[in-house]
Amino acid sequence: QVQLVESGGGLVQAGGSLRLSCEVSGRTLYNMGWFRQAPGKEREFVAAISRSGAGRYYVDSVKGRFIISRDNAKNTVDLQMNSLKPEDTAVYYCAADRNIAGGQREAWKYDLWGQGTQVTVSS
Repeated sequence: QVQLVESGGGLVQAGGSLRLSCEVSGRTLYNMGWFRQAPGKEREFVAAISRSGAGRYYVDSVKGRFIISRDNAKNTVDLQMNSLKPEDTAVYYCAADRNIAGGQREAWKYDLWGQGTQVTVSS
């Protein structure tokens, strides 16, 4: 059974940086995405990356601040988060998409999910 395990969350001051990592068990490569969910809000798309890593997609609110990357040899996907803002506070989830086309922004299109990691940005 494929498992996704996130790590790297924590508490940081506004303007700071955090790096999230998602490890996918097994050797199968998937299109990958990061989502986040703040209390009382719906799960929101943050970023996605294609299997090859050539395609990268971001929600407008994180463009220029967040960078998604992957290491296919290790089957990991990272999310480098810079210039963090209090509104970035949420539980962050990585997700895997088995479909051919990458860059999906809808949560329901992803097949596998991690357990989530908390990111808290203080003002």
